[in-house]
Amino acid sequence: MNLLILGLVLFLVIHSARVFGAAPRARFIERFGPLAWKGVYSVVSLVGFVLLIKGYAAARLEPVVVWVPPVGMRHAASLLTLLSFILLAAAYVPGNVIKARLGHPMTLAVKTWALAHLLANGNAADLLLFGGFLAWAVLVFRAARARDRLNPPAPVEVRPFAVVLCIVGGAAAWAAFAFWAHAALIGVRPFGGG
Repeated sequence: MNLLILGLVLFLVIHSARVFGAAPRARFIERFGPLAWKGVYSVVSLVGFVLLIKGYAAARLEPVVVWVPPVGMRHAASLLTLLSFILLAAAYVPGNVIKARLGHPMTLAVKTWALAHLLANGNAADLLLFGGFLAWAVLVFRAARARDRLNPPAPVEVRPFAVVLCIVGGAAAWAAFAFWAHAALIGVRPFGGG
């Protein structure tokens, strides 16, 4: 569990630097340059991610059950992760109404993904991992919205077809992940078995 905690802290802290550590980040970039910051950011992110994966995998070998979710929570999680993939697509498809209306769809995707997994999983490692990501996403989204109120982003020309692309692309990515990649990469089949 210690590896999971350390990985989670490293990964989430470095991903919070722009929001909660803007002044030290700016000083670092001013002193060493943007490439040095990108290097530090990448290395800390990668190390945190690897530790997080190893720690979570180890914790799953000896699970500590906190609660047993009802079967219906798996269905709710499936729907929420579908929404999460659509939000994730909205972060990258230019001119879509989802991003224009909600702002910061990547952070919303993380919030939705984490909540979905908290509903469907009740082990201590799950609560730590997904609860950590949910708390981080809530704080980052709140800070980003406050920043937007101070400096509103420039209006974006919304293209009607862009939202269709978000929905279709997000749903296709969700289906590929739910029916194949989740089991291949994580060892859990969201729709039965494992």
